[in-house]
Amino acid sequence: MARTAFDVVGGDRSVVVARVNGELRDLATEVRESDHVEPVLIDSPEGLAVLRHSCAHVLAQAVQQAFPQARLGIGPPIKDGFYYDFDVERPFTPDDLRDLEQRMTAIIKSGQRFARRIVTEQEAVGELRAEPYKLRLIGSAGGAEVMEIGGAELTIYDNLDAKTGERCWGDLCRGPHVPDTRYIPANAFALMRTSAAYWLGNQANEQLQRIYGTAWPTTEGLKAHLTFLEEAERRDHRRLGAELDLFSFPEEIGSGLAVFHPRGGVVRRVMEDYSRSRHEAAGYEFVNTPHITKADLFRTSGHLDWYADGMYPPMHLDAEVDEQGNVRRQGTDYYLKPMNCPMHNLIFGARGRSYRELPLRLFEFGTVYRYEKSGVVQGMTRARGFTQDDAHIYCTREQMADELDRLLTFVLNLLRDYGLTDFYLELSTRDPGKSVGSDEVWSHATQTLRQAAVKQGLELVLDEGGAAFYGPKISVQAKDAIGRTWQMSTIQLDFNLPELFELEYQGPDGTRHRPVMIHRALFGSIERFFAVLLEHYAGAFPPWLAPVQVVAIPITDAHVPYLDDVASRLRAAGVRVEVDASDDRMQKKIRNAQRQKVPYMLLAGDEDASAGAVSFRYRDGTQKNGVPVEEAIAEIVAAIADRVQV
Repeated sequence: MARTAFDVVGGDRSVVVARVNGELRDLATEVRESDHVEPVLIDSPEGLAVLRHSCAHVLAQAVQQAFPQARLGIGPPIKDGFYYDFDVERPFTPDDLRDLEQRMTAIIKSGQRFARRIVTEQEAVGELRAEPYKLRLIGSAGGAEVMEIGGAELTIYDNLDAKTGERCWGDLCRGPHVPDTRYIPANAFALMRTSAAYWLGNQANEQLQRIYGTAWPTTEGLKAHLTFLEEAERRDHRRLGAELDLFSFPEEIGSGLAVFHPRGGVVRRVMEDYSRSRHEAAGYEFVNTPHITKADLFRTSGHLDWYADGMYPPMHLDAEVDEQGNVRRQGTDYYLKPMNCPMHNLIFGARGRSYRELPLRLFEFGTVYRYEKSGVVQGMTRARGFTQDDAHIYCTREQMADELDRLLTFVLNLLRDYGLTDFYLELSTRDPGKSVGSDEVWSHATQTLRQAAVKQGLELVLDEGGAAFYGPKISVQAKDAIGRTWQMSTIQLDFNLPELFELEYQGPDGTRHRPVMIHRALFGSIERFFAVLLEHYAGAFPPWLAPVQVVAIPITDAHVPYLDDVASRLRAAGVRVEVDASDDRMQKKIRNAQRQKVPYMLLAGDEDASAGAVSFRYRDGTQKNGVPVEEAIAEIVAAIADRVQV
């Protein structure tokens, strides 16, 4: 009798699939005595993906029960959940989702068995003739990138009735799946939301309806995830930006383009000023470049070959036509810049350079524009116009390793100053089909970056094929207060752009040499970093970053002049302070300051005024009474200077 992977590692519902000779397989897979078989647990990353993929199939079965005319798209697992796309006559409603959850629960409890079946292409076409999107995947080059197609065999997964073994439903899929639907906890999944989605993410294709869901090994896991989502929603920078009057996204301007209000402008200025001071101390030189340039610059850099889809369309300017319609001058295409690096190269090449000038560290807060698809624009974390804190460092090959070590240390320390302290590093390597330069150059650059990363003593994760077209990169991944990971600083090593721009410096031997170029955006962009900090702090910025650091609250109108004087002394010490002289009652003024997440409140009544004191109230609600004004000012000034996290 043939042995299966289940016979080797099964018997416990915590085991959902097996790794057979290094490949994920269904537990029903037949194995030989010589095969190496390992269990894959449901709470492992691979096990969770299998659980969620199986749940996506249950969703698709439920949809076709409720909507028999629904045509199937694709249904992969994703981070923390899954989705499935459908071609239906109308968008799904919240009532539809509730009905579908009930149908899914019934399917899960019925214990249908997932059975893998190998088919020929001709057989698959015959069976799936009513599924036009599945047919388009069969034999297509793009099919290998989705869960339906993959490997050397074409397979269909049938859902079989637990009692009779009859086929209840089926789907084109490469798997693997859990053995049966009871492996999916019926009380640990949820359908979250719906959206429109283009077939295979291409705007030229049909628009389908997508249902997002989540699934977990336990009810506790689902509850924890939903609680996390609630907290993430509470911290959403778009919501906080409106509540705290920091920024907005006017429809009149366009998607992905933010405007900063006065209070948001204060936070941004403080962020930029501190960054400038740190860069100046670290030996950077400040430059400025235009927002627009002729197309030839991006032909030289390679961006028009490799990045044109991410750029705004060209503007054709300077053409001249005479009265007879004859073209006197052809004109020139201009582009909004998506990157600052080509212009920095022009600065380096504007005159002869000596090795004595290297490393040359050029820094710019440079605004760039990228035509992100409307479906991926998300507030300020994925925008179409943003300002990069962009640096390009030109050095010799001998200086490269030390400069990378210095740069990583500088980047990590500056991020820590803003309150982010939990990091790991990601090394992105070459995609041979989307890159320029020789294998030797790429290998040397990648190894140098790897050595610099290892020297920091942080976890290093490999991102194979994720590099830009001109060189490998290290990205700093930072965790926020609720455990989400954000890509922050990126450091890219580039031997290719100096070659394309023919950059040179004179070495100590009098001959010409190519510099090495290091690209570095510390925040990624000011806007995105602002959003990350806003969510990290849930709007309660530390005092040094808070738009309003102190609100002075009089007990009665008679105490306004006294607090005006206190506020003047605070302003003289560089503190951002407001006096609430409104008609609101004192308790409402306190609530208003708390809602605006102001770090400090100074209250004053008759006793305080006569004693030259204030009641010192903190953001967390604690309060000290009768604090001398000088002492209160000193405490606030010290907390700001020390970047205290309160």
